[in-house]
Amino acid sequence: MANNIGVPDVQYKFKVVSILDTELYKFTMQQAILEYYPTAQAVYRFTHCHKDRHFPRACIEKFQESLNSFAEVRLTQDERAWIQDTCKYFKPAYLNYLQSYRFKPEQVSVNFIPSSNDAAMGSVKIEVAGLWLETVLWEVPLMACLGEMYSRYADQDWDYAGQEEQAMYKATCFLDARCTLSEFGTRRRRSFVTQDLVLKGIIKARDAHEWKDGSFGTSNVYFAMRYNLNPIGTVSHEWFMGIAALSNYKDAARTALDLWSNLYGEDLSVTLTDTFSTEVFYREFDSRRASEWKALRQDSGDPKVFAPRAKQMYEEHGIDHTQKGIIFSDGLNFHKAKELNEQCQQLGFKCSFGIGTWLMNDFKKKSSGYKEQSDALIIVIKLGSIDGKECVKISDEITKNTGVPEVVAKVKEMYQIPL
Repeated sequence: MANNIGVPDVQYKFKVVSILDTELYKFTMQQAILEYYPTAQAVYRFTHCHKDRHFPRACIEKFQESLNSFAEVRLTQDERAWIQDTCKYFKPAYLNYLQSYRFKPEQVSVNFIPSSNDAAMGSVKIEVAGLWLETVLWEVPLMACLGEMYSRYADQDWDYAGQEEQAMYKATCFLDARCTLSEFGTRRRRSFVTQDLVLKGIIKARDAHEWKDGSFGTSNVYFAMRYNLNPIGTVSHEWFMGIAALSNYKDAARTALDLWSNLYGEDLSVTLTDTFSTEVFYREFDSRRASEWKALRQDSGDPKVFAPRAKQMYEEHGIDHTQKGIIFSDGLNFHKAKELNEQCQQLGFKCSFGIGTWLMNDFKKKSSGYKEQSDALIIVIKLGSIDGKECVKISDEITKNTGVPEVVAKVKEMYQIPL
């Protein structure tokens, strides 16, 4: 593969490599939806976090053309055999459903909104609508596809030079510091090739290093299969958001946690705390649930206050926190992770780190002689509504709040969160 992927190519056609080229939690979520909410209707909405940066029309047109290729992808027999052997928590009935599953491009609407006089540049509105059971799988591959189109047709001032070596160096730093690293970058990758190069570099570092106690995995199921890695993932904010809307926010966290536990037991007992803020979550995370779930994931807010507060919470429930884990996954680099690892060691927590953007989108501009940083495309696709009820996310970081403002305000009032 040539290094200058950032050169426009009218003949280029995006191709989905595998239905497994997504994050594990989308499959665990889909099985849970099949089990509990198979007829629920969902709408997902796209947000471009850098509103001052626009898309070329050609980029969005190519993105639209690419959607048709999703209809061709399906779970192969070899893929089914691997996932059945590796992920024991998937039931045969679900794997039968997944094998019959086909993406429906007609569920995705893409509207280009011109912002320039010649209509060459603009913003984009993307919505996915249909059965929650079906649309749940669109989020990650859509973001990966749009990221690849943007890096090919909009931001061309970069190349792959040194990516594998850079990833190897980063992983070696983690290993030297005895920090457990997993790759969480599918949604943030600049391209499929980027993720492949980064994982090759990390694997080389792991294989060459003397420290063998730290486990390493990837949230990408395809690459986990390709390189014999641990597939990493459990539950997402989406599960809590959907159930909260359906239950009118009454005992939402308890309901979401218990339905998940009933389906997966201890196998996938790592939970996010910040869908409606960590403090609200802790109100419903009672002694029984705190005892059952083996780890917490920090994904917004100040990571340095998370472990001390978690320790306090476990102590209040009379639970030995040294038997629990914390996964940090919010905007990390090595220096942040090293500090958090040292803090957790002092407090007695087991911890690990899931990293996306810093691994998948750490490029330099060619025009600067590879000295200036090439900005990452920061986009999200979130569950917007479920059965016609608006969904919101109120994280520990106010800038990460998502949803219709009036509904966000109503939910904050309901949960007694300062407006």
